[in-house]
Amino acid sequence: MSQYSLIALEESTILSLPNLLIFLVFPLLVILLLSKRFKALLLSNKSPPPLPPGPFAWPIVGNIFQMGSNPDQSLARLAKTYGPLMSLKLGSTIVIVGSSPDAAMKILKTHDCNLSARYVPDVAPSKCEREVQNCSIGWVEECDDSWKYLRNFSRTELFSGKVINSQARIRDEKVKQMLEFVGKMQGKAVKIRETAFAAVLNMLSNIIVSRDFSQLEHESLNGGICELMRNMTDVASSPNISDFYPMLAPLDLQGLQKRAKELGKRICKLWEEIMEEKKVNEKKRSEGDHDDDQIDSGPPQDFLDALIEKGFSSDQIDILLQELFTAGTETTSSTVEFTMAHLMRKPRCMEILEEELAREIGPDHVVKESDLTKLNYLQACLKEVLRLHPTGPLLLPHRANESCTVMNYTIPKDSKVLVNVWAIGRNPSYWEDPLEFKPERFLNSSLDFKGNVFEYIPFGSGRRICPGMTMAAKQIPLIVASLVHSFDWSLPQRMSPNDIDMTEKFGLAMRMKEPLLLVPKAKNF
Repeated sequence: MSQYSLIALEESTILSLPNLLIFLVFPLLVILLLSKRFKALLLSNKSPPPLPPGPFAWPIVGNIFQMGSNPDQSLARLAKTYGPLMSLKLGSTIVIVGSSPDAAMKILKTHDCNLSARYVPDVAPSKCEREVQNCSIGWVEECDDSWKYLRNFSRTELFSGKVINSQARIRDEKVKQMLEFVGKMQGKAVKIRETAFAAVLNMLSNIIVSRDFSQLEHESLNGGICELMRNMTDVASSPNISDFYPMLAPLDLQGLQKRAKELGKRICKLWEEIMEEKKVNEKKRSEGDHDDDQIDSGPPQDFLDALIEKGFSSDQIDILLQELFTAGTETTSSTVEFTMAHLMRKPRCMEILEEELAREIGPDHVVKESDLTKLNYLQACLKEVLRLHPTGPLLLPHRANESCTVMNYTIPKDSKVLVNVWAIGRNPSYWEDPLEFKPERFLNSSLDFKGNVFEYIPFGSGRRICPGMTMAAKQIPLIVASLVHSFDWSLPQRMSPNDIDMTEKFGLAMRMKEPLLLVPKAKNF
């Protein structure tokens, strides 16, 4: 081979190296890219994580018959088998239940944005009448701008710290009236729940419409408005085939929607005339008519005045006030009843509380709301009652806006999501002697019920935390402290403390199945 041929061969070899590299690298790049795309394709086609474990669901009915009359307790038992996050079928509805602090945190905090939608029962007025959905705090489907506006408005006008403090005079006055009534009942059995209900109802009605709605004598003896409100919560709590099978909802097979509407109309009559009178006066003021003979200036502005000034319609106001009165009265009066029942069953606890009241309040004074911060044992009793008997044992039902993964399980879109607060509060992994009433556990604890510690969330947490929490935290201890400080209490004849039936009746507002009857005797200091 000639010299020129060798050089040509060498040059040809050198010139072909880039082509060789391209030839080798390009296919590798293609394979690499294809493999990534293929992997992504595989991932996109990969099945989502499974539903949380749960009991076998029978065709059509699912797990309906496993719920029983106390679903909070039934679900707590099932959670011992299937874990802190489980799934069930109630008819055609998928239900996800969290029963541990970790599960509650994932639902109410980590995934709060997606899971804070509301699963609205068929009997809710906001479900029946969509034009007034934007006037519901509890039963609005989405946490949209209308809901945020209404919640912020209610907080500013009704539940803010400043407003709550300004209402103290009203609460003190209504408790004084309650004590005067109880004083007339010495030696006779008093229905604790109804008595507390009447006091709370008048607290709320004076804050919202500046009027009394209840007569203590009538409520304590005959039930009256208390019975009306209780019937409303019972209807809302009843198992409803329309919720299990939404396609059947228009038929209202159990008549629950019709019953709820009838009760709602009766409740709205409480403020119907007041609202019309206020609207007439507001219209005259807005038209610039300042004739004192034509305009009744009335009492200082209340919450109803604020709603009317903001242009809320009568139907919208009716929906909101129904929610505020039914939720605020039933839950508070039931907690007062549970507290008094536990104190009667535990004379040692009653004695400690009486000693604290005697020391901090004194024999010559009645309890005022301003005294509550000094009563540490009273606050511990309240916290302990809410641990054992949260007024909303499963909170109000949430709904998944979109499918999401929680604790390595799928929560499908539009599934119903529950948090079993009742089970969490009685879990021996987090509470020593969980079934015992031991207020002392809270004496040296910074634990509160503001929704930040998920072992203890009686008022919920996240976006949907109970807006009336701060008001309830004033009303309940004030009523209990006043009853205990002013009277010695005994059980009706032939009853001992162990005879008090602590059986719970499940509902949106849980209460004692059998009403607590106690006999008062004025203390002789």
